[in-house]
Amino acid sequence: MDIRELITKSAKEQSEALRNKEVSALELTQAVYDQIDTVESKIGAYNSLTKDYAIETAKKVDEKIKSGETLPPLAGIPLALKDNMNLKSYPTTASSKILSNFISPYDATVTLKLKENLIPIIGKANMDEFAMGSSNENSATKIVHNPWNLNKVPGGSSGGSAAAVAAGEATVALGSDTGGSIRLPASYCGLVGLKPTYGRVSRYGLIAFASSLDQIGPITRTVEDSAMLLNVIAGHDEKDSTSLNEPVPDFTKELKNDLKGVKIGYIKELCTEGLSGDVENAVKKSIETYKSMGAEIIEISLPLIKYSIAVYYIVATAEASSNLARFDGVKYGYRTKNPENLYDMYVKTRAEGFGEEVKRRIMLGTYALSSGYYDAYYKKAQQLRRLVKQDFDNAFSKVDVLLAPTCPHTAFDLGSKIEDPLSMYLTDIATITANLAGIPAMNIPVGLDSDNMPIGLQLLSDCLNETKLLNVAFKLENAVQFNYSIPSKSLVK
Repeated sequence: MDIRELITKSAKEQSEALRNKEVSALELTQAVYDQIDTVESKIGAYNSLTKDYAIETAKKVDEKIKSGETLPPLAGIPLALKDNMNLKSYPTTASSKILSNFISPYDATVTLKLKENLIPIIGKANMDEFAMGSSNENSATKIVHNPWNLNKVPGGSSGGSAAAVAAGEATVALGSDTGGSIRLPASYCGLVGLKPTYGRVSRYGLIAFASSLDQIGPITRTVEDSAMLLNVIAGHDEKDSTSLNEPVPDFTKELKNDLKGVKIGYIKELCTEGLSGDVENAVKKSIETYKSMGAEIIEISLPLIKYSIAVYYIVATAEASSNLARFDGVKYGYRTKNPENLYDMYVKTRAEGFGEEVKRRIMLGTYALSSGYYDAYYKKAQQLRRLVKQDFDNAFSKVDVLLAPTCPHTAFDLGSKIEDPLSMYLTDIATITANLAGIPAMNIPVGLDSDNMPIGLQLLSDCLNETKLLNVAFKLENAVQFNYSIPSKSLVK
């Protein structure tokens, strides 16, 4: 197989080619860097590259293949790492000026697991600053462009991770999801994006945005690739107090189970209001496809979902206000030049180091936590959050999996929403509920709209039920046969 063709294939296909010695890990890794040389100036997917580390890892894989050793399933598969996860001795900037000179002194737990599995880390992927955004236009380094249409956003905040995979600049990627930041870019870029159960994957070494909402997960070309990557990163971690001490199944084992007897509920409030015509038709078609495979389709109402945006942006900004207080120019990161005194250093460092969206969310969160407003806003939001979770508990007593659009529309034009924060926030209306409830959710591509942009469908399941979620997604993926390699091929010159 031609190496430039191979870099657009799934991780499983690439892994088989490595084991059959059709290609070496070093050749595969170098081909990805050649692709980066060709297209990265158009995409902007990476903040930095880690070529020396990736090449060294690929050579280790080739040595083990040559000696006949058994390899982990994803050994040698090129990966993009979102730039809010620590990789020891390399920059971790969270796409912010305030961390522009920061070199990670330690590895995140997920990074250690990637190393143990001999997965070459190609580079640190661009993102919305501190993971705050839905379009990847809030990066302090550069804007990320959607490989399907360079004038469109790739989604955020994990836009660099998704764009890298879609453009052939990586085969798989890790992103973080606070309110849809894995699923939304996966939807806009025609990929599979999985937010696992909160606590399923360790957050140790992830730069925090909102600690009770953040979760690391895979962005891949296929459902099976996501299951394989989740096998690598899932598991209990004593370094993370929110990590779940629960058994980790092999997420690939139940992918091919049939859907007879499986109950799928479509969320009434998300499937019937405010959708573009193309998205609405894709959702209806997906429901009919599931019916044809023997699944039982049930309408499910989540009446409190209408409060989710308000709840999310109070809880998330409050936690961001607290988490980002540590960035003050004292111990690490950017520091303003020639401050008059300590207070002046704090003020100027943060004013110069943070971007506009980050400042906006810090101010919103500080206000919600301030004396006289805590009970009226933050406490009430947390109470409503619990009720939203109860809505999901009730739903999952009736169905196995829930279905909804990932976003009411497909990728929008660059610059079209950046001056309208409220409009941008509403982009997350279908995704944030999973984070509030802590449940697993994923995007799978189900077609193209009239502008040839990918349409994403979201599937959600109860906590720790990723195996059922992946199985239901896998069956629809096989029925749809979405061609995830289209943008990659169009960018290869």
